[in-house]
Order: sequence, then structure tokens, then C-alpha cells
Amino acid sequence: MREIVNERGNTPAASTSTDDARIIAATVGEPRILNGPIEIVPYDPEWPLHYDRFASEIRGVLGERVRGLEHVGSTSVPGLSAKPIIDIVLVVQNSADEAGYVPALATAGYVLRIREPEWYEHRVLGTGDLSANVHVFSEGCPEIERMVRFRDWLRNQAADRELYEQTKRRLASRTWKYVQNYADAKGEVVQAIIARANARAGDDSHSP
Repeated sequence: MREIVNERGNTPAASTSTDDARIIAATVGEPRILNGPIEIVPYDPEWPLHYDRFASEIRGVLGERVRGLEHVGSTSVPGLSAKPIIDIVLVVQNSADEAGYVPALATAGYVLRIREPEWYEHRVLGTGDLSANVHVFSEGCPEIERMVRFRDWLRNQAADRELYEQTKRRLASRTWKYVQNYADAKGEVVQAIIARANARAGDDSHSP
């Protein structure tokens, strides 16, 4: 489901009927039920190349409608183990205007899977083989900067990178009904890491 949304700092919680209802409501079509552990694999140096291919494909069908593209999530952090799914942030003028980008992306094989009007008008499109998730936000959305800051912090802070990997591996071994339940469970450690990244960014902004 929302593979990057775990990084907005949700608090960890066991799966409840409320959680399941939220997941079902946001899913376009039937949600994919996992009922098992999460696959985490060692970092693959080919992942940035996969991102480049997807980015080229997206730019090819959307052209000037692309206001920004970023490789985010764990596959964008060298050395970090991850689910083998490339997470991409696509910035458009207005993510609520699905007609402006969904049909064009559909011609390249991307399918609309998530619609969250109440959270920054977030949309997710996925590839048919589940190898990539495209998270769509409007230009200027604060979540874009937050995701990029989280990525850049993990790229440069070995201790937090290790903490995040250990947390993911511990949680991934459990049985989850939906992948999003696992993503939500990482919220506490993600929130702590982002707080450290934000604090450093604040210190840097006051440096001479």
C-alpha cells in the first residue's frame, strides 16, 4: 500500500478493525492481503538504475507535467536492506487532478492503487509486477521535503541507518495482514529519526 507513508511518523499499533477500515477505504479496488511476513532483502546496487528507468518512463509520458521526481524510501539509501520495491515521489501541479496524470501513466503500465484526499491529496500508482510505487503529491506539499530529508539523513548517518534496518528486520519477521500494518508499526522509530534530522536542519539554518 503506502510504502512511503510509514515515514510520516504514524505511531505503531496492532492491526485493528479501524486500521483495516482505513486501509480498505484508501485502496482503489480490492486491497492485497498478505497474512505473512515482509520480504526484506540486502541492498542492491541496481536499485538506483531501476529508479532511473522508471523516472525516464514517467517523464516520457508526462513531459512538462512532471514538476519533480525523487527516488525515496529504503531502496534510495545505499547499504540499507529493503523490500525490493522502488519508491518514487512524483510532484505534479495538483495531485487531486487525476485526469492530468493517471491516464497517461496508465499507458506505461502504472495502475492507480491508493487515493487519500484527506492526506495531502496523496495518490499511489503501482506497476503491475509490484516493482515500483509512485507517490504523487502537489507542488509545494511539505511531505515531499520531509521524505527527502529522511532519505538524505539515512544516507549520511550510519547509526540511524543501522537502527532503522534493525527495526525493519525485527518487525518484518512478524505476520501482517496488510503491508501497511507493518509500515505503520515503524512509525515510532521513523518519527525519532526525523526529529533528529529536523533538529540538525534547524541548527544548520542558524549557522553563519
